[in-house]
Amino acid sequence: MRFWWVNQNQTFEQETAGGYLWSPKRNSNDHRNPFYEFMREVAPGDVVFSFQGTYIRAIGIAQSYCYECPKPAEFGAAGPNWSNIGWKVDVRFTLVERPIRPADHMQLLVPLLPAKYSPLRSNGHGLQSIYLTALPPMLANALLGLLDAAARELVSNAKLLDQATLDPTRSPGQGQVEWEEHLVQAIQQKSIDETEKAALIIARRGQGLFKQRVRRIEQRCRITGVDRIEHLIASHCKPWRDSNDTERLDGENGLLLTPSVDHLFDRGFISFERNGDLLVSPVADREALERMGVPVGGKHNVGSFTEGQKKYLEFHQDRVFLASRVER
Repeated sequence: MRFWWVNQNQTFEQETAGGYLWSPKRNSNDHRNPFYEFMREVAPGDVVFSFQGTYIRAIGIAQSYCYECPKPAEFGAAGPNWSNIGWKVDVRFTLVERPIRPADHMQLLVPLLPAKYSPLRSNGHGLQSIYLTALPPMLANALLGLLDAAARELVSNAKLLDQATLDPTRSPGQGQVEWEEHLVQAIQQKSIDETEKAALIIARRGQGLFKQRVRRIEQRCRITGVDRIEHLIASHCKPWRDSNDTERLDGENGLLLTPSVDHLFDRGFISFERNGDLLVSPVADREALERMGVPVGGKHNVGSFTEGQKKYLEFHQDRVFLASRVER
């Protein structure tokens, strides 16, 4: 379990009512923003302190890992911004009965503020440039001590129950599913041959023409070594949802993977360096990965890639892999 601080001055009502965090992937100038990158480190069961209008007003328990998702409809009047793709984390928020104002307790909090990426100035004022940042456990525990008993019990239960704190009625990643369905509908409305439409849509599932083209380059699962084609999926390096129609059918945009490894790759729990080294996300459950046949101890190389595959894998590392690129 980790602790996070989120500034929700402009989006408090939308995010707490909708049950999520959402951020762009990059700044408007396409530069990395550490406070967006931190979204990639959130894991189910993590605790989120919601700060709005100088007060901590809600406590959230993360219900999912981070995933790609368009800007939510409630952020604007025109509906979901399907072209503005950011990071989303599902969170179950509970409003605090008696919100606290950290600025009133800085004598206690100042010594506990982190030297880098602090959510507060020494005078207790929030930093508008921050969206999401990690809290040291001692600072989080001090804030919990200032909150009401119900908030403390919520976090205590999260620590004790772990996965049992997750809401069974929620479907993690629903926003991504809706986005992909929108893309399917857009393809169906295109003025192109029906055969091409079918090829583009079935490529979403790693089958059809796309799989045939990937098979010209790949012979087996890079992780498990399975080489029976009926047990393999053609997995997009640059995800189907992010690709244009040419990229969706480009054989060099694919790897043949078993279904469980395909899931890990598509959700960003694993990736690959250009030289073939396996990358494992710091938020991935090591025990689960081992059970799915992924070697997590020590260095593991899966072999060479074509130049085209390397290009697509760079996108995967940069925009899908669940590991922030933040200087500590």
